[in-house]
Amino acid sequence: MRNLMKDFENKNIDYQKLLEYGFLQKGDCYFYENEIIENRFKVIIEISKEKQVAKVIDLASNEEYIPVDIKNSLGTFVGKVKEEYEGILNNMIEQCTTQNIFKSEQAKKVIEYVKEKYKDDLEYLWKKFSNNAVWRNKENKKWYGVLLVLSENKLGIQSNKIIDVLDLRYQKNTIMNIIDNCKIFAGYHMNKNNWISIKLDGSLPIEEICRLIDNSYEITLSK
Repeated sequence: MRNLMKDFENKNIDYQKLLEYGFLQKGDCYFYENEIIENRFKVIIEISKEKQVAKVIDLASNEEYIPVDIKNSLGTFVGKVKEEYEGILNNMIEQCTTQNIFKSEQAKKVIEYVKEKYKDDLEYLWKKFSNNAVWRNKENKKWYGVLLVLSENKLGIQSNKIIDVLDLRYQKNTIMNIIDNCKIFAGYHMNKNNWISIKLDGSLPIEEICRLIDNSYEITLSK
């Protein structure tokens, strides 16, 4: 049996979408079954708040088919079973979860604000950097915000504390008018002439952050 806890890390499970996907609810648990490889095997998935597991049953013997969970198991047939099994798991996770990377209260408020005002969702563009996401202007695809998870020392602070950070556009060559290297910094990993970084730790009021988001969005509208 495979423990899927790691696969659901930094994700919110949408239980309604599990039902739409084909899961059956029994109390607080959700169960899914699907036969594969010409009905010779059955994939079984069990999901609850405390437990997320999956297994493959060999229907000829009615026993668990262990090779699919052995990393270096070899053979064309085993590979085919694995491929279908992994496909179901990956598709289910993609269809029935949402990202939960940014956990600070201000990050959640910022995400809600952008969704409500601009109808934009975060885009996770880099599989290798899953804790980075962007908002793009729908009209011209220009970025107007980037959410990041990083250590404070990346901003020049003597601390290894992990925080949520918001990168925004700002008026070109006027960055020094707003940077205080306490709450607002030169844009991390961006052009420091026209991007700023804001710590989402409560040090800057959410109203001011929202104003700066609006300002960044407006900049993407300029020719």
